[in-house]
Amino acid sequence: MGKKILGVSALFHDAAVALIDDDQIAFAGHSERYGSKTKLDKHLNAELMKDCVAHGIPDQIAWYEKPLKKKQRQIYAGEWKQALQSNSPKKYLKPYFNGSIDGLPRYKLPLSTHEHHYSHACAGYYTSPFRDATIVVIDAIGEWDTLTIWEAKDQKITKLHSTRYPHSLGLLYTAFTDHIGLKPLHEEYITMGMAAYGEPIYYEQIKEQFIQEMGNGTFKLKHNVHKGLAFKPKIKDDAPPVYDIACSIQALTEDIIFNIMRYAQRISTSKNLVYMGGVALNCKANSTISHLWDDVWIMPSPGDSGNALGAALAQRNEWVEWKHPFLGYNIDRPYPVKDIVYELSKNKICGVANGRAEFGPRALGHRSLLADPRGPGIKDQVNSIKKRQKFRPFAPAILEEHVHDYFDMPKGVDISPYMQFTATCKKPHLFPAIVHHDGTSRVQTVGKDDSPGFRALLEEWYRVTKCPMLLNTSLNIRGKPMVNDEKDADAWEKEYRVKVY
Repeated sequence: MGKKILGVSALFHDAAVALIDDDQIAFAGHSERYGSKTKLDKHLNAELMKDCVAHGIPDQIAWYEKPLKKKQRQIYAGEWKQALQSNSPKKYLKPYFNGSIDGLPRYKLPLSTHEHHYSHACAGYYTSPFRDATIVVIDAIGEWDTLTIWEAKDQKITKLHSTRYPHSLGLLYTAFTDHIGLKPLHEEYITMGMAAYGEPIYYEQIKEQFIQEMGNGTFKLKHNVHKGLAFKPKIKDDAPPVYDIACSIQALTEDIIFNIMRYAQRISTSKNLVYMGGVALNCKANSTISHLWDDVWIMPSPGDSGNALGAALAQRNEWVEWKHPFLGYNIDRPYPVKDIVYELSKNKICGVANGRAEFGPRALGHRSLLADPRGPGIKDQVNSIKKRQKFRPFAPAILEEHVHDYFDMPKGVDISPYMQFTATCKKPHLFPAIVHHDGTSRVQTVGKDDSPGFRALLEEWYRVTKCPMLLNTSLNIRGKPMVNDEKDADAWEKEYRVKVY
């Protein structure tokens, strides 16, 4: 029997834990959905740890980064307060091993630390279907690395390239997210959604002011944008320029990522791509590079929360059996397919909190708010319930075998079970609730083996309505984590007056 490894990611943002038991992922969950219920909570909590160890008592712990290297970078960046206040992993985790949680041993478990980007690489490669792969990791910042390229073969991962702080594409995108009035390291996905409403009229201004190099795979900034930027665009009219700024930084980001991928192809031999890091959540950019590769794998939690799993896999250095992303808290009750279809037919909107919670930021049918994508005004109704901006798009979940009837998928992408790519809708007038301003949708394909309950629901919905898709968004309110357990679901239903099954 193999050892049970507890992987931990914490103290920056989006804390998480994961438990590997032999070659199985026994549990993976986000701290934000427990305890404080704080979006992207950077701290662990006892409720999460209890839920995790209910699936097995760990034999060892793996931490997702190298604390000393991170502290050195913090000092270099002038983050003296963070550097001085940061605890060692052992000190930080000690309260959970003092007898306060049943089952966790009082004695000290062996603890290993792994470089941040290596944890990302392992999270992607060791869950992928590939035996050989080119791995690209792009995020805001690890210890020092902001972009790394790796080659993986026969379970060995070798670093081929690194770009280091302060040259960071992730930090540049985050700085512009802050600049247009959104929350940095939280609301970059809103920047991406905004981009569809603008024109890239500030592209050249941004490139000229901030980019030193972006060709041949290299990427360097003229300025350190870690603490924000003083960008004053030459506004061409009286309208607020935020949409155009969002569109411009999105377009520049896509071009830089494209160049990085071309460079990765030149220095690595594999035609399979494993893509990880927070920037891999930019589904619009993902759709522009998919055709460059024979196949692409993005683990459903490619950001820092996924590094809890990555650290455990870095310690293990072997593949695990990836079955699905439903790895969190289990609401163990039947999936009431006919009741949900009836509710959707009658009231057009309902919630689902059923089975194990998704690991990652996307609701995939287990913690979802569902709606009929055809109805007029449905988009506004759902945005009103979720207290979101009216311009925000929604995703369709569609029976896999029907996706090409309704969407032009990006080149190289046949299915998209984790909402990681955008596709042009062929019949936007029929489905106004799930088509964004630019005519695209962030598609989730649901195959026969992806999620039995959700698949059965879509099949029944199709039988009754002849519509093979539903609007699918996360069961949460803007700025709050997704519903996690039965208590959350009951409270959500009562407060927002939407039936949750």
